[in-house]
Order: sequence, then C-alpha cells, then structure tokens
Amino acid sequence: MPEAGAAPTRLWAPAAWLPGGWQQQVLLTVGSDGCWAEVSAGIAQPSEGAQALAGPLLPGLVNAHSHAFQRAFAGLAEQRDSERDDFWSWRARMYAVALRITPSQLRAIAAQLYLELLRGGYTQVCEFHYLQHDIDGSAYADPLAMGWALADAAQDLGLGLTMMPVLYQRAGFGQPGLREDQRRFAMGAQDVWAAAGRITASARPLLNAGLAIHSLRAAAPAAIHALRRLAQHFDGPIHLHVAEQTAEVDDCVAATGMRPIAWLAHEHLLDTRWQLVHATHSEPAEIEAVARSGAGVVVCPSTEANLGDGLCDLSGWLGAGSPLSIGSDSHVTRDWREELRWLDYGARLHLRARNVAAAPAQGQPSTAQRLFSRALAGGAAAMGQTRWGLVAGARADALVVDTRQDQLLGIPADRLLDALVFSSPAPTWRDVMVAGRWVLRDPGQAERIAQRFEQAMAEIWVDTERQTEAASSVEDSQRQRGSRVGARNQAAT
Repeated sequence: MPEAGAAPTRLWAPAAWLPGGWQQQVLLTVGSDGCWAEVSAGIAQPSEGAQALAGPLLPGLVNAHSHAFQRAFAGLAEQRDSERDDFWSWRARMYAVALRITPSQLRAIAAQLYLELLRGGYTQVCEFHYLQHDIDGSAYADPLAMGWALADAAQDLGLGLTMMPVLYQRAGFGQPGLREDQRRFAMGAQDVWAAAGRITASARPLLNAGLAIHSLRAAAPAAIHALRRLAQHFDGPIHLHVAEQTAEVDDCVAATGMRPIAWLAHEHLLDTRWQLVHATHSEPAEIEAVARSGAGVVVCPSTEANLGDGLCDLSGWLGAGSPLSIGSDSHVTRDWREELRWLDYGARLHLRARNVAAAPAQGQPSTAQRLFSRALAGGAAAMGQTRWGLVAGARADALVVDTRQDQLLGIPADRLLDALVFSSPAPTWRDVMVAGRWVLRDPGQAERIAQRFEQAMAEIWVDTERQTEAASSVEDSQRQRGSRVGARNQAAT
C-alpha cells in the first residue's frame, strides 16, 4: 500500500501503455489499496497535485518462473571439461551449490536477484521454491525458514512475490525416492498444502501463495492427484515443469505410454489455474488440449537456450491463444526485454524468417507489442490475478521509460516498444513503482545488498568445486545405470 509521502496519488504521463497499445496524455490515480483507482487518456495537462512523469509509462511485468538460489550459480557453469555438457551435467553442478546455501545466505542472494529483477522491469516474481530443508536434509525448526528468507528479501525491496512450495518426492520415473544430493527438496502433497496455507495466513504485504509440482518425473501420479484434491477450492496458481528436455519426454513415454503434456490432459488435471513451465517439446494435439483447458504456458528463453533445452513452438502457442508468460528461471539474464527478444530470435533462427510473433492479419504487425501484451496478460494468470497493467483495479505497478537512453534516441513514439525490445540493451527505467510506491530510491540500498551478496558467494563457493566434481561423478554413474536399465528393458520388449 502507498506510504505517506512515498509516492503521489496521481501521476500524469505523456504516453502510457493501456489495453490496446499506446495512449497519449494519461492521468492515473492510485487508491489507498495500492491499486489504480482511475486511468484516463487524453488529459492534455497534469491536474493540480499530479506528478508529471519525465517519460512514457509501461506496466511492470510478472516474472512467472524463478529459482532464486540459482542466482548464486549464474555465469559459473560456462566451462566444459568433458566430451558432453547438457542439462543433466549442469544439474549435477547446480546441486553442489544448492547443498551449501543457508537461510541467511539465501536472503542475501535473493535480495541481489530481486534488486536486479526490479531494474530489469519485473515487479512481481513467481518463486518455484523447492530448496526447503537444512543442509543435512532434516527439517528446520520452522519448515518455512528458507521460504521466509525469500519473502524477507522481497519485502525489503518492495517487490511482489508469489511463493510456490513444490511437491518433490522421487529422483525419476519408477524411482522409490530422492537421491542423496536431492535431500533438501523433499515435500509431499500434504506438506505443500500446509506450507501454502501458512504463507497465505502470514498476510504479508505483496505476498501470495501458489502450488507447484516439480515435474512428472519427480512426483508420482498418486501424489499429484492428492495435491489436486487438497486444492479443489484453491483459487491460486499451480505450476509444473513439463517437457523441458527430450530425455524427460522419452522417459515419460516409457513409464506411462504418453508424452508429459498428453498425460496431464488425459488425467483431466489441467484447468485455468495450471501453468506449464517450459513446455518446450510439444505436439500440435497437446497444444490444442492445453488451449481447451485454459491452462497457461511459461517460457524461459534465456535459460532454455543456456541449458540447450530446445525451442518451443512459439507460433503454435500464440496461435492457440493459450496464456503465455515469461520467466528468468536460472537467472542467467534478469531483464524481460532479453527474454522477449530471444523468444522471437529463437523462432527466427529455426524458421529462417523474421518477426515470427507478429500477426499483421490480426492487426498486430509489431512483434514486440504482441509478445509484450501476451506476457502482460499471461503473467497475471501465472501469479493468480485477473487484472494486471495500467487499468483500474489492477495493482499500481509501473515503469517510467528513460527515452534519453542511447537505443531510444530519435525513435518515433509508436515504435518505442519495438526499440526497447530489439535494440541494444541498456539501463532503461527512470523509476519503478510497485503497489503505488516508488522503489529503488534508497541510494545506499544497492551497495548494502551487494556487500551481503558478495559475502554469501564467498562462503558458498569455498570447496564447492570439489563437491561439484563428486556430484558429477554421481550423475554420470546414475546415467550409465539408467542407460543399462533402458537397454535391458528394450531387449526384454
């Protein structure tokens, strides 16, 4: 909610991104609940008491998929010392980092990340939170100790947070339980439901709860259905990693006889609350089934590229009309413009065509505008909101564009969003507002956060390389055994 003196109750922007696109001379009023009370275009002059903004106004975007602790790993997995490097070898190295992080270190890491996400134009983050337990795998005295570390970091910065505890039970299809290096992740359906209830009951400002299932490989069907029954009357979002790697798809077919997305549809699990994270490897019939259910899709282009996952069927998902949002996932980048840029660039490289997301026949010739509009609406669904953007009733989140940045100099007003996304990236926002309050205005805050982050990184990375080598050996052994089992199964059939 707005604090006395923290922000004006009325803003006047020379231009603002309203439903349908840019509108000129826009007056916005912030209500006492931190939401837009009124938004009106065509107001030639600021009314008395309104703050005239120095640049155009955009709504903040929802970052629909985040693993905050992986910010401590960003940029530190970019060397290869074996013949092959893929998602699975990256995961082994990531686990070595996950096994070291304490609640205080997580708070420091999340604070640095959330500061960077605000600077990158995100005003809400959906935290897919599975780093739950103490380093030895035992429960903390407060089972939500790691979750509160994230919530504290977000609250300190004034960032909105959707916390989603994760159902995580087993190491893979047909496995009886978790591996030793996954010991911090264990949560059953009842645990997830109880955690979400505590998050909601905390009534913290800008914090809401969702539910998550790590993946079909990490949660047995019985547990997934149990969580769904518990959530029968739950109106928050439900997120799930699905079809991220081809190996996962192959394993799902071997275990269930169906591809992952097809299995979800067959089990009648999907509805408007569900968000399918990645959905990289899909078929047209699966896309149609998801669209019929009303479920959304969360794509994470920079992480999917970094991990070599593959390219989603962008044209298919856009054409089906499914809610589409973006996430920064492993946080190799922390700016929504880069996610949107690479979402279309991936499709361009694959199809050898330009402006793949544009739809001139539908009156949407701008790739950036179509992707931004879809991400804006899809992000609202991903965090469990029905209203988002510069509209009455939505939370008063906004980004003031700095048109004096190099990449925007001389750009015609109607091409501003095109240049924001597809011209060279640079610091862009003059100001960021969340729930009617200007954030990022404490000049010493960034330095204090950076110092705590650097200290946490120094602590975490002591001896981590040695643990990483051990984790990689375990991963290689597991994969080799899996290959032998697969070969035996294939021979038996």
